[in-house]
Amino acid sequence: MIYNIFFIVLLAVAAICAWRICIADWRRRIIPDAYLFPLLLIGLAITHFFPWPTSPADGVIAAIFGYALAACVGFIFDVRQRHQNKSNVAPAPIGMGDIKLMAAGGIWLGTVGLAVALIVACVAGIVWGLCRKQKYIPFAPFFIIGGILSLITMVFLI
Repeated sequence: MIYNIFFIVLLAVAAICAWRICIADWRRRIIPDAYLFPLLLIGLAITHFFPWPTSPADGVIAAIFGYALAACVGFIFDVRQRHQNKSNVAPAPIGMGDIKLMAAGGIWLGTVGLAVALIVACVAGIVWGLCRKQKYIPFAPFFIIGGILSLITMVFLI
């Protein structure tokens, strides 16, 4: 009984952190570590102590892979943008908050779930950006929605 209540409380706190991350990224284009690190730690606890679609080992591997992939893509885009602008004034296209969010998503979703979430988030972000004709797109809301859809897919279809 207490085991289930603790699981529900952890999921509720994780949902609140994810919601706050979405709001902060949407409004200010920043992902606060105050919500990101608890989300990561709760993901570690849930995958380790509770029944979850991914194993803790797969989650850690996915977190490392997601962090490295997002950092490499961000570095490549940053170099390309600096080469085109010839000035260092333009903001980085992928921030460190997005990179850390990929690591947290890897913990929660594992390798397969992270790949699905990234595809959904990128497609949704591109469609949103093209429809709104925006230059900068807040990535966290799209990634969290993609992560939720990926988790639902893993639980019910796989």
